[in-house]
Amino acid sequence: MQRIAIFVDVQNIYYTTRQAYGKQFNYRRFWQHLNHQGNIIVANAYAIDKGDQQQQKFQSALKHIGFDVKLKPYIQRSDGSAKGDWDVGIAIDVLEAAENVDTIVLLSGDGDFDLLLKKVNEKYDCQTEVYGVPELTANSLVNACQTFFKIDEHLLL
Repeated sequence: MQRIAIFVDVQNIYYTTRQAYGKQFNYRRFWQHLNHQGNIIVANAYAIDKGDQQQQKFQSALKHIGFDVKLKPYIQRSDGSAKGDWDVGIAIDVLEAAENVDTIVLLSGDGDFDLLLKKVNEKYDCQTEVYGVPELTANSLVNACQTFFKIDEHLLL
């Protein structure tokens, strides 16, 4: 049975599914889909904590499904821009998990992860899968993974 590690870039998935479809991603259906393919060993969802009550309900729902929710504070800069990036944290966790699993599953369309997936393929011989909204996923990320799965209607609420 396949040992699977899941890494979710929550903000990326939220904004891309909303922009492309006007809908939210169905994490429960996604979990059930992967759970039929093997044992989920690691399941991390990376989010930004604004202290918003609706957001906290969503994070509780993710935990109930089985995700370990990792939070970083939302930082509003004096120039009005915002900061809340999990890229380095995701990369570290993927590299740490890669030697203990057969498949790395990344939910993101962020091209910054292309080098990470190439490294995991080379060094750990892990299968790499990416789930993303096709028109909003970087081509470099699609090309870096072994299998790209389109987020479409069957994975939306």
